[in-house]
Amino acid sequence: MNYLNRSLLRLRLLSAVVGATFVGSVSSAHAETTIQLDSTIVKKDTLAYVPTVPDSLIRERLAKLQKDIPLNYHKAVQAYVDYFTFRRASYTQTMLERIPLFFPLYERLLAEYGLPNELKYLSIVESALNPRAISRAGAGGLWQIMPGTGRDLRLFQDDYVDERMDPVKATEAACKYLRDLYNIFGDWELTMAAYNCGPGAVKRAMRRTGGDSFYSIYDALPKETRGYVPQFVAFTYLMNYANDHGIVAENYEYPIPHDTIHISGYFNLETFAKHSTMPLMDLQKMNPAITTTILPDYTRRYPLRIPHQQYGYFASRRQAIMDSARKIPGRMEHILLASAEDIRYGADSIGAWAARSQNPLANITLDETSAVAAKQALTESDDEPEEDIETIVMRKPRKQMYVVKKGDNLTDIADRFNVELYDLKRWNHLRSTRIQRGQKLTILKEVAETRAERLAHQGTAKATKKAEVVVKSKRYKPRYHRVQDGDTLWNIAQRYDGLTIERLKKLNHIRNNSLRPGQKLIVG
Repeated sequence: MNYLNRSLLRLRLLSAVVGATFVGSVSSAHAETTIQLDSTIVKKDTLAYVPTVPDSLIRERLAKLQKDIPLNYHKAVQAYVDYFTFRRASYTQTMLERIPLFFPLYERLLAEYGLPNELKYLSIVESALNPRAISRAGAGGLWQIMPGTGRDLRLFQDDYVDERMDPVKATEAACKYLRDLYNIFGDWELTMAAYNCGPGAVKRAMRRTGGDSFYSIYDALPKETRGYVPQFVAFTYLMNYANDHGIVAENYEYPIPHDTIHISGYFNLETFAKHSTMPLMDLQKMNPAITTTILPDYTRRYPLRIPHQQYGYFASRRQAIMDSARKIPGRMEHILLASAEDIRYGADSIGAWAARSQNPLANITLDETSAVAAKQALTESDDEPEEDIETIVMRKPRKQMYVVKKGDNLTDIADRFNVELYDLKRWNHLRSTRIQRGQKLTILKEVAETRAERLAHQGTAKATKKAEVVVKSKRYKPRYHRVQDGDTLWNIAQRYDGLTIERLKKLNHIRNNSLRPGQKLIVG
C-alpha cells in the first residue's frame, strides 16, 4: 500500500512538472509571438535617421576650401550638407549641371570688382541658378534683386523688359551692391546676411545683441537669414565635393553661341522666331530679361541675342524678317475708341478670383521660381505660416520598404511614391533601372505632408479644388499689356496667341469697348 501511495505521489509530481512545462512553453510561445508582432509594428512606424556626412570630414574640407570668406562649421551647415547630399541629391546634381552656364561670367565679373571668387556660390542659394526666378517678395533674377534695389542700381524695369533677369547686368549690379555692403560691415558673413535681409536688419541685430559677427547676432536675425549663410557654406562644400558623395553631373548646360542685333520700335519675338527658323525657346533662354514675347514701340536699340548657328540664314533675309517682326497688328476701322473706363487689374483681381475658387487665368505661363527649390517645397496653408528651409532640413524622413512585384519598373515605382528616380537609385545603390521581382527597395519619405496632400486625405472635392486654386494663384505670373495710342481690344487680342476679345474683357472686367492710353491689361 505504501508502495502504491508512493507511486501515485510520483505520478502526480510528474504530471505537475509536465503540465507546468507545457504551460510554460505555450506561454513562452505566446510571448514570443506577441514580441514578434510588436517588433513588426515598431519597425513599421520607426523613423529612420538620414545618413550623415561625418562632421570631422566637413570641418577638414571647409578648412581647405577657405580663402577670403570664412567657412565656419555649424550644426546648420551640417544639416544642409546632409539634406542636399542624401535627401535632395537630384537638386544638387542640377546645380552641378548649370555651373558651366553662369560661373564663367560670375568669375570674370567678381574679379573685375575685386570681390572673392567664392561669392559665385551665393547665386545658388538665391535663385537655384534660374535667371527668371521670382520670389514671393518680388525679388527677381539670378541674384534675387528687389525692384527698388534694382532701380537704385539702374536696372531698367517695365511691363516688357526686366533687367534684373539679364545675367550680365544683374551680376554687375550684385557685385556693386555686395561691394557697398562690405564697405559698411567689413565682414563677409555680415555682408551676405545684409544682402539677404537688408543692412538695417543686420544693424538692429548688432545693436540688440552687442555682437559684431554673424554667429554672435545669429539669434537676433530673421529666421530665413539665420539659414542663409549656412546654406552658402553648404553649397560651397557640395559644389567642390559632391562627386565624393556619389552625386555626378550628367547633362551639363552651356551658353548658346550667339550674335547680337539691336532692336528699335515694336518687335514681335514669336514672329521673328518663326520667320528666322530660330527656336523661340532658345531666344527666350538667351534673352531672359524680355518678360513677354514683344517689345513696345518706344524700344530704342535693345540688344537682342540670337543663335549664331542661324545668323547666316537671318542675314540673308534680314529685311523681310525684320519687317514681319515689326509689323503691328492692324486696326479695324469700324471699332470706335471711347474715352476711358476704370479697370481693376493686378494682385487685387487675382485675390478676388482665388476667393471665389475660380481662376480664369487658364493659359498663363508657370513661373519657375527659387529661389532654392527647397524654399518652396511645401505649399502654405490658410491658417499656418509657410515652412522655411530650416524647418524642412531638420525634419526626419520615414524609411519605407517596397517589395518589387511582377511587372514593376523603377520609373513607375518612383512616380507611385512621388520621389525622384535619381534619388530612388541612390537610396538602393542601383547603377541601372533594372530590378527583379521580390527585390526590396528602400524609400525615404517626408514625415510631414504637403498641404495639398492633407486636403486630399480629407476626401472632399471642395477642399482639393481650393488647394489647386491656392497653388495656381501663388505660382502663376500673369502677362500684361500697356495700352498705347490707337490700341483697340481687337488689335490687342491679335497680338497674343489664344486671346479673344471676350476673354480679354473677362480677364480685366471690361463692360464695353472703352480703353485709355496707359492702362495695364492682363493678356494671359
